[in-house]
Amino acid sequence: MKSIITATFGVRFILLLSLFIFGLQICSAADDIHKDNIVVILDASGSMQDKFSGDRTKSKMEAAKAALQEVLAKVPDDTWIGLLVFSGANIRNEWVYPLGEKDTQQLIAAINLPQPGGGTPLGKYIRIGANRLLEERAKQYNYGNYRLLIVTDGEASDAAQVEYYTPEILNRQIRVDVIGVDMKTDHMLAKVVDSYRRADNPGELVAAVSEILAETGDTVTDADGEDAFEYIAPLSSEIAADLIQRLTTPPSNTSIAVNRMTAPAPQATTTPKQTSTPQGPDPENRGTSWLVILLIVLAVIGFWVLRNRK
Repeated sequence: MKSIITATFGVRFILLLSLFIFGLQICSAADDIHKDNIVVILDASGSMQDKFSGDRTKSKMEAAKAALQEVLAKVPDDTWIGLLVFSGANIRNEWVYPLGEKDTQQLIAAINLPQPGGGTPLGKYIRIGANRLLEERAKQYNYGNYRLLIVTDGEASDAAQVEYYTPEILNRQIRVDVIGVDMKTDHMLAKVVDSYRRADNPGELVAAVSEILAETGDTVTDADGEDAFEYIAPLSSEIAADLIQRLTTPPSNTSIAVNRMTAPAPQATTTPKQTSTPQGPDPENRGTSWLVILLIVLAVIGFWVLRNRK
């Protein structure tokens, strides 16, 4: 009985040590850490210039712009925001607002820029948006919330790509929220993503964006001193061990590779081709790797000491 109690104490001690080291890792880069990271993917295909079927006062694009401007202007200033637009007739850079610090004036101007035109290559752009979030999460030591907000009014022209990339994104623990703008039927992603909302008029579109961006989780763990130990004291050794595994096994930040099996053939272009992110070891994750090694060593030493005390 004594050995069981001692072993349980040892597991909980390692859990506390894990939280402590993780906290030190975060604090060491406190000036660069930010909690909430949102990439908005805005559909600027030709159909977005149409009026709502039940409300002829605004086009779908006008309503989407108004909703995003109203809601994003109110999110906390320390939120990092990116706006990725596909098929805009006047867009030269798909990142009309690159993921970064919120500058309300520049953000509003960027949202107002796109004009509808073109198709709906949604699969291509959810991959681009997700990879940018994964890149940022690696820099942030896996701290914070990372999400894609997709605003679209039609099914993707590259549906096979959407079906391939979406599970990859969700498996990497990127939250995906979709708003279907005045669609006759639910979007193909409706039953796959974390949340789906219909917006059949401008008012519902504002409400949908507001509700989604209000759902920000709190990932901060308070592991300070006796309070932290009291918090995990009721845990069984099995649960505590599972938490340690979760702490030492962070979500994958490996970028999502192009699905070449179903990707359309590349078209000739005069612009430089953007290279994909290398799939080798990510130097940004070295800190996490050393943390895992340290915890394993400490666990071995701890259980060796406990065994010899029996």
